[in-house]
Amino acid sequence: MKPIIELTEVSFAYDIGPPALEHVSLAVAEGEFLGLVGPNGGGKSTLLKIVLGLLNPASGEVRVAGETPQAARIMIGYVPQYARFARDFPISVEETVLLGRLGTTRLLGGYGMADREVARRAMAETEVLELRRRPLGTLSGGQVQRVLVARALACDPRILILDEPTANIDLRGETEIFDLLKLLNRRMTIVVVSHDIGFISRYVTRVACLNRTLLCHQPVPIGLEVIERLYGMPVQRIPHGDACAMERKP
Repeated sequence: MKPIIELTEVSFAYDIGPPALEHVSLAVAEGEFLGLVGPNGGGKSTLLKIVLGLLNPASGEVRVAGETPQAARIMIGYVPQYARFARDFPISVEETVLLGRLGTTRLLGGYGMADREVARRAMAETEVLELRRRPLGTLSGGQVQRVLVARALACDPRILILDEPTANIDLRGETEIFDLLKLLNRRMTIVVVSHDIGFISRYVTRVACLNRTLLCHQPVPIGLEVIERLYGMPVQRIPHGDACAMERKP
């Protein structure tokens, strides 16, 4: 089956600093749940922006559902890194979710009944429907993330891309978000950036390790040797749950 996302020998550099990506080749199958991990500055967000068509690679090729990223953008729902905004900005949960209809609905005349029904379904699926009239600034971090996922779902995507969706929320909120993503994966391809390899390994079908170049992209679990190559230093493994055991390689 042809991959729904395919990068071939993709490289990219900003105006200042070393290359952000070097010769990255990666294929994501339709229906896959891919975890993308790596250190800060390793190129993860840059790679997502290239797939979204927000950046153009310096070299290499990117195809999304057989199209250019720009042509395929309408089939992608995107949840950015934790959004910082003025807490008194006057926008409700429902109005935020409806923003996901931009580009898929009419240009004039405002949102129609069909748009509001799609937004209602997205809010129900992410369990924020009862909050629809609440100002966004009154919500907790976990609730805001659910609203942002609902906004991404409002475009009826085939692909959902999330950039560190559980940053700045607690473990319970992280678990709830990934439980939701696991359900959504039944009908769409998901690519999620995370720093927590151990946690996401319970959910994803495959982990891709990126530090400017792709170090590995294999089914989980990822061994300590790969993690040391990825982060360039000895690592500790701290199991999730009640156990306090710790392992450190010399």
